[in-house]
Amino acid sequence: MPASDGPLPAVVFIHGIGGAASIWAPQMQSFAAAGYMPVALDLPGYGGRPPVEAMDFDGLAADVEAAIDRLGVHKPVLAGHSMGGMIAQTALRRRPDGYRAAVLACTSPAFGNADGAFQRTFIADRLGPLDAGKTMADLAPALVERMIGPSADRAGRAHAVAVMAAVPAETYRAAVRCLVGFDERANLGKIAVPVLCVAGAQDPNAPASVVERMARKIAGARYVCLAGIGHLPNLEAADAFDAAILSFLREALAPAAP
Repeated sequence: MPASDGPLPAVVFIHGIGGAASIWAPQMQSFAAAGYMPVALDLPGYGGRPPVEAMDFDGLAADVEAAIDRLGVHKPVLAGHSMGGMIAQTALRRRPDGYRAAVLACTSPAFGNADGAFQRTFIADRLGPLDAGKTMADLAPALVERMIGPSADRAGRAHAVAVMAAVPAETYRAAVRCLVGFDERANLGKIAVPVLCVAGAQDPNAPASVVERMARKIAGARYVCLAGIGHLPNLEAADAFDAAILSFLREALAPAAP
C-alpha cells in the first residue's frame, strides 16, 4: 500500500469507444487489493444504459462528474483509456482542482480537424461496414485484432471482443462522430495535478510517439511505454499496466517531505 497522508482515493476508470465498465475487470481486483476504491463507469449508451445517437466531450465529462458526485468521493484519481483519456482531459479542464491525479492511457490531446481528409476516412472505415449491414458482433473480432499487440493475453483479447460486440451500433456511431472533433491541446500546459501517460509500443491508434509528446507538454508528467503492447494494455498485459499505475500513484500521493 502506498504511503499517504490520508485514506487512499477512489480511482475512476473511464473506458474507450468500444468498451464498457466491464473492460476494467482486472483493475477492479488489483486496485482494491492495493487499498484503493476502484470505480468503473459505463458512459452514456454503454453497459446497458440506453443507446444514444449523439454525444460530445463536455457532456461525457459532465456525466462522469455526476457519477463522482453521486458516489460522494472527494478528489478521485481519473484513469481514462483512449476516448476515455480524452474525457479525462476534458474533465481536468472543467474541474482543474477536482482530482488528485490522472492517468491518460493510449490517448492523445487532439484528433484534428473534424472535416479533414483523415477524419473522413476514419469515419468511413469505422461506420461503412455498419452502413452495409454488419453488426458490432460481426466487426468486433477484426477491430480488436487490429488494436492489440503480438503478445496480448488471449483471455484479455476474448474479453475485449465480447465487450465491443455488445456496444449498441447507435452508440458506436455517435462515439466515432464525437471523437473526430476532439482537441484539448490548449489545456495541457494548465494541468496542475500529477499525470501518468501510458503508451503501448505497438499501439496503432495512439502511437507511443504521440503519447510521449503529450506527456512533454504536461508539467511534471511521467511517461511509460509498455513493450510489445497495443491499444488495450489493461487487458493485453494487465499486470504490467496496473504495476505502472500503482508505482506512479505511490509517488504522486506520497506526503510531501517536511
